[in-house]
Amino acid sequence: MGLSRSLVTTSTALLSFLVLYLAVSFNNIAAKHRHSTTTNHHKHHPDTNASNPRLQQAYLALQAWKLVIYSDPFNTTSDWIGPSVCSYTGIYCAPYPNNTDIQTVAGIDLNHADIAGFLPDELGLLSDLALLHLNSNRFCGILPHTLSNLTLLFELDLSNNRFVGPFPSVVTSLTSLKYLDLRFNEFEGPLPPELFNQNLDAIFINNNRLSSVIPSNLGLSTASVVVFANNNLGGCLPPSIANFANTMEELLLINTNLSGCLPYEVGWLYKLRVLDVSSNNLVGEIPYSIAGLAHLEQLNLGHNMMTGVVPLGVCELPNLLNFTFSYNYFVEEEGICGNLTSQGIIYDDRRNCLPDKPLQRSKKECDPVIEHPVDCFEHPCGGDKHVEYSRQKHHT
Repeated sequence: MGLSRSLVTTSTALLSFLVLYLAVSFNNIAAKHRHSTTTNHHKHHPDTNASNPRLQQAYLALQAWKLVIYSDPFNTTSDWIGPSVCSYTGIYCAPYPNNTDIQTVAGIDLNHADIAGFLPDELGLLSDLALLHLNSNRFCGILPHTLSNLTLLFELDLSNNRFVGPFPSVVTSLTSLKYLDLRFNEFEGPLPPELFNQNLDAIFINNNRLSSVIPSNLGLSTASVVVFANNNLGGCLPPSIANFANTMEELLLINTNLSGCLPYEVGWLYKLRVLDVSSNNLVGEIPYSIAGLAHLEQLNLGHNMMTGVVPLGVCELPNLLNFTFSYNYFVEEEGICGNLTSQGIIYDDRRNCLPDKPLQRSKKECDPVIEHPVDCFEHPCGGDKHVEYSRQKHHT
């Protein structure tokens, strides 16, 4: 998937990015969707804490953090000693734009360090921080509200940790934030609508314990990648998804307990390359508007309760590489849809209600659903009775 390619970068690129970010402008960033790997190579700077109050603040913050780290198997923070914070492993400094003669802590990258501990309130002292990467550690607890002081924070990656509690509202106060990755934690409860009022490029919140419904203002964000997979959000995908039209490239809503019909407005996302709504409770027909998604490469509708015809226009999409619609209740494949392998497209049509096709559902399974089709124009959310029936069938 193109997503993984866009998220990986080197430590050298990270340093260059920080210098560019802080030396040119705190508000103009040329990079996006970056991940970096931890390195032990750092630049040494002449600033001392005595002459640089910004590094004094950083020293206080990092020493407070070190005190609440109770496991560091790779000794990543073993050199966090003394006032020269720019030489600490995982700490990156860059010139402060209002005075380039002094240095400031602009980035922290402790990805894959397997550190256990929590985040102290003193991290709010790192007010010049642009990047905070803590992927794949064992940090736990809740996020301190003092992170709201990080008004220049551009990338926040807290994925693969053990953070808990409600969705961290402090994230919605970070006005410079472009990249948010909170996946594989234990956050729970509803998504705050304020999240989608932010000018984010990428939102990864998959594999948490989030519930309630997707907020109706979903499309007010400008994100190109949105991943909500493996939560319990429920409800319908709001028509406001159409507002993502000029930016959205990848939308992954796998196993989020979505119900109702796939909105026609999905077909307005003309830049979309990946659409995965598998393992939900979606009903109704495939909206024909999807046939207009000329850049679409991967389409996964599998493991839902969708019915009707698999439209030829979707199967003829010029860039389609993979089309999965197995484990639904489709009754017909138009034209080449019945043999997409002849077009070089990987596809899966098992466990539907397709006549003369192998590995299909039985008549006993198909008839109750086919005899009660959902009109998505009249009931875009599917109707309560049908949705409840769909859930019962889907989990049997």
